[in-house]
Amino acid sequence: MTYVDRDSDRHDLETPDSIQVRFGIEYLLRDPAAATAVMSMPMERFRNPFTGAPTVGPLAVLVDAAAGIVNHYRRGPGQWTVSSELSMELSMDGLDDLDGPVTATAHAVGPRGVASLGTCTLTYRGAMIGSGTVRSFFINADDVVSQRRPETLRRTAETTFADLMAARIRPDSGAYVLSQNADENLNNDIHIVHGGVAAAGLETTSSAAVNRGNSDDLLQTASLRVNFLRPFFAGTDSRYEGKALRIGRSTAVGDAHAIGDDGKVAVIARITAYR
Repeated sequence: MTYVDRDSDRHDLETPDSIQVRFGIEYLLRDPAAATAVMSMPMERFRNPFTGAPTVGPLAVLVDAAAGIVNHYRRGPGQWTVSSELSMELSMDGLDDLDGPVTATAHAVGPRGVASLGTCTLTYRGAMIGSGTVRSFFINADDVVSQRRPETLRRTAETTFADLMAARIRPDSGAYVLSQNADENLNNDIHIVHGGVAAAGLETTSSAAVNRGNSDDLLQTASLRVNFLRPFFAGTDSRYEGKALRIGRSTAVGDAHAIGDDGKVAVIARITAYR
C-alpha cells in the first residue's frame, strides 16, 4: 500500500505530486526522520523517440525522486533543496528491455552540511541493475508552497515516453534535438523543469547521438552524469541537444545540453555507453 504523508511533503520540491502522477511513481516505504525512502516506477513502453529502442532515460526521473527526497527530508525550517548534480550507473547485461516496475531504495550519505548527498539502488524483478546519486544544497525559501496540479495529459494505449515528457523531435534541426514544450505538470514548485525530467531528456538525445539513428546492435547507456547549472525554463525554444564525442566498436561517449527558453545552457550531461 502506498503511504503518502502530506504533512511532511508539504514543501517537497524534489517530487511534486504532478511528477508522481505523470510517471506513475509510488512510495512503498518512507521514513523522514531516518532520511530513507523506497519508491517504484513502471517502465513499460518507454522508447527513445529517435531510435524507437527501449530507453533507460526515465530511470533518471526515479533516481531524482528517490535520492532527492532523502536529501529533502534533512532540510531545516524555512529551507528547500535544489539539486546540483545527478548520476546514474547501470549494469543491465542481458536486459534489453525493462517491461515492469523498477524500485529505488534510497538513503542519505554522510553528515548534512550546506549540501546533502542521497543515494539509491535500483532493482528490477529482484535483481540489482544499478544505482544513482543526487546532491542537493539547501536554500532559504519561506514563501514557496507546494502546488497540487491536476493531471492534464490524457493517456491512451498509444501514449509514448515523449508524450509524458511533452517533448518532440525537431526534424528540421539536422541534429539530435528534442524540444521541451512547456507543461506545468513537469515543473517543480519554483516553476522550472523538474531535474529528473531534464536528466531524462539529456540521456535521450545523447544516446540517440552516439547511435546515429541505428536501430540494431545499439550502444546502451551505462553511466550518466548531470550538472544543473541554472534554472531550466521551458517555452517555445527550450530544447535538448545531443552530440557524440567518440564512437568506438564497443563503447561511446556522448554529451547533451538543455537550453532554456531564455537561450542559456541550463543543464549538461555526459553518458558512457557500451555495446
